[in-house]
Amino acid sequence: MTEINKEKPVLVTGATGYVAGWLVKKLLEKGHLVHAAVRDPENPKKIDHLNKLAQNSAGKIKFFKTDLLVKGSYAEAMHECELVYHTASPFVLSVKDPQKDLVDPAVLGTENVLDSANVITSVKRVVVTSSCAAIYTDASDCRNAPNGVLTEEVWNTTASLDYQPYSFSKTMAEKKAWEVQSQQSRWDLITINPSLVLGPSLNPKATTSESFSILKQMGDGSFKAGAPKMGIGLVDVRDVADAHYEAGFNPEAKGRYLTSAHNTNIVEMALSLQEKYGKEYPIPKKTLPKWLVMLVGPMTNKAFSRKMIKNNVNVEWKADNSKIRNELGITFRSLDETMEDSFQQLVDYNIV
Repeated sequence: MTEINKEKPVLVTGATGYVAGWLVKKLLEKGHLVHAAVRDPENPKKIDHLNKLAQNSAGKIKFFKTDLLVKGSYAEAMHECELVYHTASPFVLSVKDPQKDLVDPAVLGTENVLDSANVITSVKRVVVTSSCAAIYTDASDCRNAPNGVLTEEVWNTTASLDYQPYSFSKTMAEKKAWEVQSQQSRWDLITINPSLVLGPSLNPKATTSESFSILKQMGDGSFKAGAPKMGIGLVDVRDVADAHYEAGFNPEAKGRYLTSAHNTNIVEMALSLQEKYGKEYPIPKKTLPKWLVMLVGPMTNKAFSRKMIKNNVNVEWKADNSKIRNELGITFRSLDETMEDSFQQLVDYNIV
């Protein structure tokens, strides 16, 4: 059991990020002093939204300049913290050099933060934002999981630098976290492993992220002829933030938490937008045949290789979220609420 003193500051790395924004909001509302680790605290465009949150909250925020790849960069920000949230990690799917652009920042960044936790003696618990990508690469991996369902016991064994390098980077980073944690006994480690995260962003810039690209395609006509029935998990960003908060402060929390609300697919996600947005926007209604996705997918998007299409299109994605519901008491928003709130933001910002 790990009791966290709520009077002590709480560190959030990558504080300007999509999930981190909602976590910072929750911490501030609960009256915590947040140590926000960011790349450029002097850039008002990057941190204004967080300052505004602090102005209307019981808590306070203090910014620290940090760099994932600079050793010791987080020591000052971590000073006096008992609880550390490490949310900072790259989320890009198209890269030129997977090792340099994905794996190194994810693994070395995690190692740097945890090395500081080893040095700063106040630290009792570290919560790392991992991903379902550290559990699986393709929906077809579900078939090979025990009982055909992904759980916290499953690790990704199918990603590599050459195939789905983002998933490989998340797997390597989480493995590094557990390796560093196992070499000491002062602080415990918890990982939050979300599936695809959607929902409104507190930072207007985040709507240009990879999370929103599928959504944008649903509204800009890219899928007008139909959408690929690609099996994925989906979870609301606000629920992911709640999961982080509970994982930090629940004394009984332990291990990995698969954080996914819905076993779904891109067609089902699109259909959830039909009633509200179908008249004004070219929201897809039909399913694209797999043979057609195989034909045009690789030409329209580098991430859509034939192997990836074969392993994900018309393949059911199944995961078990009972651990996080039972142990942390997390309840998940409906698919409709998450999809509508996400899409509305794209409408509001004139992105679709």
